[in-house]
Amino acid sequence: MSGQAFALKTCTLQVNLFSGARTALPNSADALLTIRDGNQQPVLLPHNGYLDESSAAISGLPFHGDFGDNYAVVASADGYEQAGFYPVTLSPTGPNIVDIMLLGKNAGFSFAKWGQLKSDHPTYANLLAAGAADDTAASVRYGDLMDTKDKVLASYFNLVTAMSQIQLPVKTPLDYIKELIWDNTMAQDRFFAWADPAVIDQIILATAHGQFAPEIGTAAFHSGATRSWKQIQFGEANVQLTFHENDRKPINGLNCVMIEPDIDYYRDLAAHALLEVVANKLTGSLTDPRQVYVLRWIAGRHAGVPNFEPPYTIE
Repeated sequence: MSGQAFALKTCTLQVNLFSGARTALPNSADALLTIRDGNQQPVLLPHNGYLDESSAAISGLPFHGDFGDNYAVVASADGYEQAGFYPVTLSPTGPNIVDIMLLGKNAGFSFAKWGQLKSDHPTYANLLAAGAADDTAASVRYGDLMDTKDKVLASYFNLVTAMSQIQLPVKTPLDYIKELIWDNTMAQDRFFAWADPAVIDQIILATAHGQFAPEIGTAAFHSGATRSWKQIQFGEANVQLTFHENDRKPINGLNCVMIEPDIDYYRDLAAHALLEVVANKLTGSLTDPRQVYVLRWIAGRHAGVPNFEPPYTIE
């Protein structure tokens, strides 16, 4: 059926704005929406796109019946970082919903305290504590990260939270990681750790089921690496699992392999071009865990999977 047959049909898009606390954006933010259809045509919005509430139903959006229905939605507000999502594929029958998170430009990380982390997220806490002399030493080490390397800690939480939501044929990738490598390789965009090598076979099986795709030329992007796979579930903020199979460490009788998890911003280059929410992405700067937090949260909401809720907020 041709696109002309749909010319008179329209769609309604529900836009919900949230803050870095994962709660509704304050109405006082006076957010501005910009919407373009898949033909790169701007949509004329009521009140020039300004919203006086955190949620708005935008009606009368044209339905094309083709790629023109892949809309890009961008939100901005004074004092907040711009964010958006693409593609939001609209249909006259809906539901057409997009949730967008805006971070305050001066917002900071608010991490769970050590005791709370052990209670609410024992797996994350146990991995942070692995190799420490006792709980006091682990608590001190955790406090040092919060005080001096908050982006490193945020990146850690982004990665372990995302990995805990990836269901392999048996367990999750996080379940196979035994101990972190505490040195200067622990950065705001990745960490290195020792893992049960059985995870590699699990990822190969998951790849056969369409969950991952192998990276070609791994060593060119990850020095010393032997193999790497990237999650392909979302358009944004997918986990990449890279292995350094020549680096080994025995832990409790298990010959563990070095694993290097990280998260990229976008899978789709068109999304980068349309949204333009990530500054200096191609300049060689390190991935910002704040942006990963936003992108992964938005992607999860759009995909209808369990919410991405690492044990920190940005507020």
